[in-house]
Amino acid sequence: MSEIDPMDQGQAVQPWSIQRVGVVGMGLIGGSIALDLSQQGVEVQGLVHREVTAERARSRGLAPLVSTDPSCLQDCDLVILALPLALLLAPEESLLKALPEQAVVTDVGSVKAEVLAVWRDLHPRFVGSHPMAGTAQAGVDSGFPGLFCGRPWVSTPESATDPEALELIHQLALRLGSHWLTADAARHDQAVALISHLPVIVSAALLRAVGEERDPAVLDLARTLASSGFADTSRVGGGNPALGTAMAAHNTKAVLRSLAAYRWSLEQLEEAILEGHWAQLEKELEKTQSLRPQFLSE
Repeated sequence: MSEIDPMDQGQAVQPWSIQRVGVVGMGLIGGSIALDLSQQGVEVQGLVHREVTAERARSRGLAPLVSTDPSCLQDCDLVILALPLALLLAPEESLLKALPEQAVVTDVGSVKAEVLAVWRDLHPRFVGSHPMAGTAQAGVDSGFPGLFCGRPWVSTPESATDPEALELIHQLALRLGSHWLTADAARHDQAVALISHLPVIVSAALLRAVGEERDPAVLDLARTLASSGFADTSRVGGGNPALGTAMAAHNTKAVLRSLAAYRWSLEQLEEAILEGHWAQLEKELEKTQSLRPQFLSE
């Protein structure tokens, strides 16, 4: 397996034999997957914990069938685990018993090494995957169609991964409009730490620095003056606290390594300001200006 396979560019979606897809968890990711597949005519069966959530999912049209009984998965050809990381890493016994042995099972978690360590021995056709898409919203009301269109969908297959199962997840990603990649799980986790998990911590630190300003007049004026720049740099720090905590708790080594690199960079910029080295600071900002486009989708 190559470190990262090239993205599919305009590859046609192949016919697939899937009759029924189970989506476990109907929040932002699970709900959006269910909506897209349902609109394509795929039979989707949702599984949630609470009946009130099931009722809301049905009323929103996330899937025609939404249940709190894991046995609803018994006839599914594909099961997508759209669960919080804590539940994904400690799956309930009732869920494990309900997963059909012949079904392909995948997850959508943002951490892959720990997930694979748990799931590689739990189901013979498990494929680790991670769609790189999301918003600050969460819960059964957050899903919407088209969330994955144009976004990367990364899979982290291992040598023992069922190749037919992997191809099915490949086709799922294409059906949802995503660009397909594969990567080593450890490299995936480090890369995601840099571009997803680290920004959450940095953004949270920014919000703390501003929110803990001791001069009330300055704080009030800052609130009044805050505009698009502050909105852009603080957005992810103001997102789902449980998700941010899970990222740090289950990708700790990679997050700490990324934070160390960030701290070093911040210290270099701080030193330039302390010493009044304005030419050096401008040079650094020119460098960061040229770097940014490399990390943005065209």
